[in-house]
Amino acid sequence: GGLPATTARRAADGWRISGEKIYSTGSVGLSWFLVWGRSDDADPLVGAWLVPASAPGIRIEEEWDHLGMRATCSHRVVLEEVWVPLENAVNVSRWSTPCPALNDEENLWMAVLLGTLYDAVARAAQREFIRFLQQRVPANLGQPLASLPRFQELTGRIETLLFTSRTLLDSAAAGQIAAADAAKVKQVTIDNAIRSVQLMVEHIGNHALTRANPLERHLRNVLCGRIHTPQDDVIFTAAGKAALLSDRSE
Repeated sequence: GGLPATTARRAADGWRISGEKIYSTGSVGLSWFLVWGRSDDADPLVGAWLVPASAPGIRIEEEWDHLGMRATCSHRVVLEEVWVPLENAVNVSRWSTPCPALNDEENLWMAVLLGTLYDAVARAAQREFIRFLQQRVPANLGQPLASLPRFQELTGRIETLLFTSRTLLDSAAAGQIAAADAAKVKQVTIDNAIRSVQLMVEHIGNHALTRANPLERHLRNVLCGRIHTPQDDVIFTAAGKAALLSDRSE
């Protein structure tokens, strides 16, 4: 809730931006950065400046070494007196009269984006899980694990979790879910993705935790879904307050 440390200093012909951003997703592959910062005014502008990734004064510190989602290359981006035109202050407002960083439609699309990302991780894990069940033939069974009712029921449970997520995401993308419910979409879809992959790993056992097994990577990746704001406690508290304040007596 405080002012960002990254500063856009006014110049005669534009802005000079200095600061840094950790966890810059896609850093090395982007053409543009949307930099969150503040101006150097007495009542500063706060918000986003559009900065070309090729601008002089930008360097990427390749320090991303995370448990999961390593392919996102979320390195630290450092800006030193990077010049951009005045019109590149694309989404800013005065500190004294702040505006939301995202409007209702953008919040809903952010929920869809995050939910879809981790749903895709879970579906990739599901493909590996099904392949393993179809091909794994224990000596004492003489037929694939996929023939066992236990694994058929488990596969159906996972399929139902992912069906629920896909239905929610499709509905949100089609504008059939209110923007006020965006955070719920994000929470349910990410929670379903995590639960699905955890069930797969739990029932496969050591095979799934072998470093060379794709499921080990999918588990690490899907667990990263929990770090995205808003976190579950904030989502549930807001939903609970809204429900308790509503008139549902009819």
